[in-house]
Amino acid sequence: MPVGNLLFVLHAHLPFIRHPEDPFFLEENWLVEAMTETYIPILHRLERLADEGIAARLTMTWSPPLCEMLADPMLQDRYRQRIARLLVLAEQEVHAKALSPFAAAAVMYRDHFRFCLAQMERWGGNLLKWVCHLRDRGVLEPITCTATHGFLPLMHTREARRAQIQIAAANYARHFGEPPRGIWLAECGYVPGVEDLLAEAGIRYFFLDTHGLYFGEPRPRYGVYAPCFTPNGTAAFARDPESSRSVWSSECGYPGDPSYREFYRDLGYDGDYGWVKDFLHPDGVRRHTGLKYHRITGKVALHEKAPYEPAPAFAKAMEHAEHFHYHRVEQCRWLGGLIEREPLIVCPYDAELFGHWWYEGPQFLESVFRACHAHGQLVPVTGTGYLDANPVHQVVQPTASSWGDAGYNGVWLNPGNDWIYRHLHAAELRMREAARRFPAATGDLRRALDQMARELLLAQSSDWAFIITTNTTVPYAVRRTKDHINRFTALYEQIMGNRLDTRTLADIAWRDTIFPEIDYRVYGE
Repeated sequence: MPVGNLLFVLHAHLPFIRHPEDPFFLEENWLVEAMTETYIPILHRLERLADEGIAARLTMTWSPPLCEMLADPMLQDRYRQRIARLLVLAEQEVHAKALSPFAAAAVMYRDHFRFCLAQMERWGGNLLKWVCHLRDRGVLEPITCTATHGFLPLMHTREARRAQIQIAAANYARHFGEPPRGIWLAECGYVPGVEDLLAEAGIRYFFLDTHGLYFGEPRPRYGVYAPCFTPNGTAAFARDPESSRSVWSSECGYPGDPSYREFYRDLGYDGDYGWVKDFLHPDGVRRHTGLKYHRITGKVALHEKAPYEPAPAFAKAMEHAEHFHYHRVEQCRWLGGLIEREPLIVCPYDAELFGHWWYEGPQFLESVFRACHAHGQLVPVTGTGYLDANPVHQVVQPTASSWGDAGYNGVWLNPGNDWIYRHLHAAELRMREAARRFPAATGDLRRALDQMARELLLAQSSDWAFIITTNTTVPYAVRRTKDHINRFTALYEQIMGNRLDTRTLADIAWRDTIFPEIDYRVYGE
């Protein structure tokens, strides 16, 4: 008999990176890597489970910027071109490594690149069609996210928060043909009052980090092992810390196993330069290609890593899935005795962990669902499915929280990135001012106001503040923030000064094409 329910949530998101002015823009590789190593493998495994009649249920965010990129014909063509180039390299690698310990990995990469191109052909280049197919088969519930992954707690006006939610809902409806039922608040960033904006958009549920619900008022009777309704009836699910540690922890998490593929050692650095240079970025700098031939091995230097063996690594992922399943069953048995009901274990993760960072991660997910099916003790559920089956819950007012380091706003507001917010907050006020001054604009004025809204939304992406904090591609994040604020300001001054330059507007619109359905008036309501 079932002893509990399992809600797997994968958050798939990338910032909107589209540079038509540069056919080899480096950061566009983030999308290529995520599609190849995460999205395609996960969708493929879900479809295989559905074909076999195994009751997989996965809730997965498809953020609006990610949807816009996946549906963009230019980026689809660039994806095909880049994978086709990597396939040429992989074909050469199969022959070059045929008699080496790396032979199986070389064949694996070649076959996977072929498969990715075949899936692009099957779905007309748009993976969202595959998502809709799996949704219609009942194995995948896609949900939305704030429009540009904007971090709601640090926004200055209610109108800005509302726009992030309303625009996200409209974008979801355009891509999926129906309104969203759930939402991932960017970085699980929550402050009281957000639930009213979600209800206005028709959204039934959202996710919190553990302390966002634990410290609610009143304290939740079942902890995080059942959702709670906020005072207006919107449901809040909270993360289970125990299952999170099994995957996230750098000390005891599964992805650190010695058998798994080593992320940081790559053919782009290891290969003879003459061999790999034609497959690198045109600037010729050595970078990751995605062909990685070594395993984690242990705490040894990078040059001492042992050869990667795919078969044992994927077998280890199956073993870890059984271990994960066993401990969730034991956890549910123990919790069930305490709370006297079947507990719900909520397991949210960044989607890119599965495949991109942890190459065997999609196999782990598939094997967890297989274990649930084989043993019948854990029931996989989606957010909507669980609420439909369990309509009565405690009413709790959650507390302000995020799932960032230390649990609040410090990742996105600190001495390294605090300069961003004076510009964002001024732009929020100006956007509200313009929307109220021109409540029924048409023609070029309407297009300019819509573009102002796009620039504000893109500047609000939490990715830029996050990148600055983590000190990764900082110049790009700073450039993007400044570019969008400058474009916004130029349009604002032209509109307010009644001197709109249509050539400038056309150039900006050509670069930043996100949200063709946008309506600037959302900021004036």
